[in-house]
Amino acid sequence: MLKKISKNVERQRRHARVRTKVTGTPERPRLNVFRSNAHIHAQLIDDVAGVTLAAASSVEMKLEKGGNIDAAKAVGAEIAKRGLEAQISEVVFDRGGYLYHGRVKALAEAAREAGLKF
Repeated sequence: MLKKISKNVERQRRHARVRTKVTGTPERPRLNVFRSNAHIHAQLIDDVAGVTLAAASSVEMKLEKGGNIDAAKAVGAEIAKRGLEAQISEVVFDRGGYLYHGRVKALAEAAREAGLKF
């Protein structure tokens, strides 16, 4: 009998597969998205140096409901603002193994509207 693989393990496998092709550089960092049931997080990562250049999350923004589309839009706008403050205008989008749908899509579109190019 086959054992059921959890959704998170499947997502991590998809993410690892994508990460073989998507890397962030100092000039064009990777915009990584992580979502949980309650919150959403975004980071701008330079994979060459292995450092996070900017980060934003619904936790540190103290949003009342951090796990909905409105929170994702707020986090997307905030990560774009912080990226532009750090002279970062172009990024590579890393959806983290999630479908480009719902909260992940809302975060990406809000970041684009706020000035990030990807």
